[in-house]
Amino acid sequence: MPRDEVRRRLLAAAAQSFAERGYEDSKLEDIAHTAGFTKGAVYSNFAGKAELFGAVLGAGADTEFSLVMDEIRDAEHFAEAVGVASRTVARRIVGDAGRGQLALEFAARAARDEGTREILTPLRRLQRAAASRSIGRVAEHTGAELVAAPDVAALILHCLCNGLSNERIADPEAIDAAAVEQALTTVLTALVVRPAETDTETPRNP
Repeated sequence: MPRDEVRRRLLAAAAQSFAERGYEDSKLEDIAHTAGFTKGAVYSNFAGKAELFGAVLGAGADTEFSLVMDEIRDAEHFAEAVGVASRTVARRIVGDAGRGQLALEFAARAARDEGTREILTPLRRLQRAAASRSIGRVAEHTGAELVAAPDVAALILHCLCNGLSNERIADPEAIDAAAVEQALTTVLTALVVRPAETDTETPRNP
């Protein structure tokens, strides 16, 4: 079996196990068995459970990022891209609370465990870098002028999405899709210089 297929099946089984049982209670033997392999297949592809956990989170983030980019690829105006992206991300945050819980669990472990942090840090940096490049491309394509550099805008957006996901976990009744979408739209819109702020004021006739 091709190595890529082995890895794909392990990631799918791990995602299911972590979502159902959490990190601590998930066993590599069970994950391997669900995927149709022995435990050795896990160690042939990942250094251990922490790296496998990080790979699951990374794969989920990559899927979401690709979905958002596909949705906004043809947007002619920045406001249009903001609206589409906000709705897409809001649906993910509300509809896939399990992934938010996994991300929160991994971040909490990283705060206490250096090995976990060594896996999480480059993952987060890659995510922010990808977001930065995409924000820059969308701004250039739509002719929008950002009030902050793309990397700063990406950091703001990254933190906002994580925060909204955490709030959704804590208070799902109040933090619904509409609330998440409104928060994202408000912040993303504020990242763009409005035309009135850049146009030279026309002198008034006396």
